[in-house]
Amino acid sequence: MNWSISFEPLISWPLLALALVPLALLALVGLWFRQRGSVFRFIALLALAAALFNPVFLNEEREPLKSVVALIVDRSQSQDIGDRTKQTDEALAGLQQRLGRFKQFDVRVVEAGKSEAAEERTETRLFGALEGAFRDVPPSRIGGAIMITDGEVHDAPPGAPDFNAPLHALITGNDHEKDRRIRFENAPRFGLVGKPLDMTYRVISTENETGPVDVRVSVNGEQVAVEHATVGQAMPLQVTIPGAGRNIVELAIDREPGELTDTNNRAIALIDGIRENLRVLLVSGEPHAGERTWRNLLKSDASVDLVHFTILRPPEKQDGTPINELSLIAFPTRELFVEKIKDFDLIIFDRYQHRDVLPILYYDYISEYVEKGGALLIAAGPEYAGESSIARTPLMAALPAMPTGEVVDKAFYPRLTDLGQRHPVTRGLDGSASEPPHWSRWFRTIGVQNPEGEVVMKGADNRPLLLLDRKGEGRVGMLLSDQGWLWARGFEGGGPHVQLYRRIAHWLMKEPELEEERLTADGRGMVLEIRRQTMADDPGPAQIITPSGKTLTVKLEKSEPGVFLGSVETSEIGLYQVANGDLTALAHVGPVNAPEFADVISTENRLKAPAEATGGSVRRLAPSTALGSDVTLPSIVPVRSAGAASGSDWIGLRTTDDSVLKAVSRVPLFGGFLGLGLLLLAMGSMWYREGR
Repeated sequence: MNWSISFEPLISWPLLALALVPLALLALVGLWFRQRGSVFRFIALLALAAALFNPVFLNEEREPLKSVVALIVDRSQSQDIGDRTKQTDEALAGLQQRLGRFKQFDVRVVEAGKSEAAEERTETRLFGALEGAFRDVPPSRIGGAIMITDGEVHDAPPGAPDFNAPLHALITGNDHEKDRRIRFENAPRFGLVGKPLDMTYRVISTENETGPVDVRVSVNGEQVAVEHATVGQAMPLQVTIPGAGRNIVELAIDREPGELTDTNNRAIALIDGIRENLRVLLVSGEPHAGERTWRNLLKSDASVDLVHFTILRPPEKQDGTPINELSLIAFPTRELFVEKIKDFDLIIFDRYQHRDVLPILYYDYISEYVEKGGALLIAAGPEYAGESSIARTPLMAALPAMPTGEVVDKAFYPRLTDLGQRHPVTRGLDGSASEPPHWSRWFRTIGVQNPEGEVVMKGADNRPLLLLDRKGEGRVGMLLSDQGWLWARGFEGGGPHVQLYRRIAHWLMKEPELEEERLTADGRGMVLEIRRQTMADDPGPAQIITPSGKTLTVKLEKSEPGVFLGSVETSEIGLYQVANGDLTALAHVGPVNAPEFADVISTENRLKAPAEATGGSVRRLAPSTALGSDVTLPSIVPVRSAGAASGSDWIGLRTTDDSVLKAVSRVPLFGGFLGLGLLLLAMGSMWYREGR
């Protein structure tokens, strides 16, 4: 019960003062001069004033509020190491049971570290979870917080947190843990394809050990070397980037006996491979309308170094005229096709015909160049069907189709074949989705027979128009029309000549994104996304091996012709292996070398400063002598705000004085017959005394 008195005057305070002040002065004057009946008059005045003031006794019925206690449970991936999960579960159950005995505590259990956001999984952010638990709680009602964690907390403040209540930390794990880890000290984000890249790394041990250790170096899942490192020292590393695009360099060391975990025995570096400028040799057999289209396209590509020759002066026209007086120079055949042919990534013959400019032996060199991994593109015109066709030279071994001698001069719309709709070179060409295609017509097709490779575009009368073929380790493309320049000139609206020509050139130069059969995987947040390019109708499901060794199967759904996609939500951070058919791919989910695994040894140091600043404590759940998962929980004691909040075997949580008003009872002192009687008694006594 909470009794208090309140005044509820019957008239306003100014009128009350106006009426009582003169009467009070008269009563006081009478008392001062000791007039007869002055005491009774003063008593009557007091009774009248009390009636006008209307005093009321109030009885408030209040319900005490509970102190809010936050129980923060660390569920990050480092808590899965050893017996920590079991210790955490036992401690949580024990604390909930003990806190349940105290009615003055409102316990809020918050599990941190299981958020879907990747940035919250890579770091243990317990104080962010603690702030969320107390967001709607007044400071006076915060009773304290208890954290169950391994101590590897990445958002711990250097001092006291933003609340005035004790913070206690119960540390999982054991104080005799040991671990060894490897990390990159310097890992560039970019590297030139085929060139050595300098990196540095370090092997670290919690016991400050020294000595040699073997480090396995893998690039894109394939082991390339075994380095001999010294524990504790920065070690140099040199790797060669094998291809353009994303490359994964992985370092791994063996697990030591008694080591806590091998999760951080691997380090990952993601390096984007960049090609040096691609060297392209463009040889135009004669000036024609389409020659500048090829030149302009290749010159506009900053990644291409172009060497362009147009044959205008065959060898039989050479004479003794000095070079400085010639407007035309001889074609440097030996330098280009013998001495430096291996330096070119692509050779283009644009309407080229054999006119003894190249010795017949050089065509063998070009064919051998293709067999050993080179790229050749034939942009054919009427000369390919004539007597001087390069198909009548030793180059025929590298060509995907032989001419029939027929030149079809007939208007047609270039169209994609069924293979072309799935092939990365022609798939999704702008304008190809409509019928007829939304681009201009061409008017000439060169007839061929027995085409090899893949026919991805067709011309007049469904004749082959664009052939793509593999020869040995190299590639050959053949465009059987010389009228692509109509698209470049905007005839009948033009067409996607830049898109098509650039894709052809980059496919020939083995651009990974244009491979017909390709499997890629990438991590987006905590989602693993899989992309499969294929010429098949159904590639089947993809198999996934998680960082912990678990196996998953993901169905791949068709998104467009030749492209199948799949995705799966993951809970583990690390390197995933994806396989589909004969293809494999690697993908890293979550940040590379996340802080969550940088140091996995349980520690009391990170939480000691904020806990001691609030009067709390940090202690281990498992005693130093425990080798199993046994936990020792401290007793819980409610304390006042000014008292100590921890002891050797107990932790304190503050209680609050806050309460909520439930009801109020009113008892007027001068209300009803009692007040009337007292007032009449006072007035009657005064009248009686005045009448004597």
